[in-house]
Amino acid sequence: MYFLTKTIEFPPVTSASKEGILAVGGDLSPERLILAYKSGIFPWFEDEQPIVWWSPDPRFIMFPKRLKVSKSMKQVLRNKNFEVTINKDFNAVIDQCSMINRQGQDGTWITEHMKMAYLKLHAMGYAKSVEVWQDEQLVGGLYGIDLDNGIFCGESMFSLVSNASKVGFITFIQNANYRLIDCQVYTNHLASLGAEDMSRAEFMRYLG
Repeated sequence: MYFLTKTIEFPPVTSASKEGILAVGGDLSPERLILAYKSGIFPWFEDEQPIVWWSPDPRFIMFPKRLKVSKSMKQVLRNKNFEVTINKDFNAVIDQCSMINRQGQDGTWITEHMKMAYLKLHAMGYAKSVEVWQDEQLVGGLYGIDLDNGIFCGESMFSLVSNASKVGFITFIQNANYRLIDCQVYTNHLASLGAEDMSRAEFMRYLG
C-alpha cells in the first residue's frame, strides 16, 4: 500500500491492487485532484475513512458514438417533459448526489470535504454539472470532471423521478463533443446505456 505525503504525486497506476486501490492519504486540493484525473486515478472513500485513490483494471468507459438509447427512452425524450441545463446549479446537484441511498454503501463518499473540493474545481472550470428539471423543480442530474482533452470523467448522478438521470446523461452526451466518457466502475445503469470495459493500459493511452 502506497501512502501519500504532502508532495503532490502518485505512484504508477500499474502498482494498484487487484481491486484497483492505488494509494491512501494525501489531500483533496485542486492540484492533486487534477493530477489524479489526468493520471487515470480518482478518489473514492466513505465518511470518516482516509482518502483512498483508485485506478481499476479494467476501466468502465463509454464511447459516445456507441450510446444506446432504447425505444422507450427515445419516446421520453420526444415528449420533452424535462428541461436539461449545464452548470446552472452545481451545488444542488452534488448535494442531491450525496443524499442518494446506494446499494452496498452504508454512508456517502461525497463528504462535506469532498463537496468543497469539487466546488473549487467547478469554479476553476474543471467540474461540470448537468441539471434535469421538471415543472421548474430539480429532479435529476449528474456531475463530473472535464479534462479538456475530449474526455469527461463522470462522478455521480441522481434521479428523483423515473428516467430523469437518463435524460440528463443522454442529452449531455449527445450534445457534447467528447471522444470518451470515463464511468470508472461497472453499474447496470450505465451498462444499459452502452458503457463497456476497457483495459487500464488502453484507457491510459486515451488519456495521453
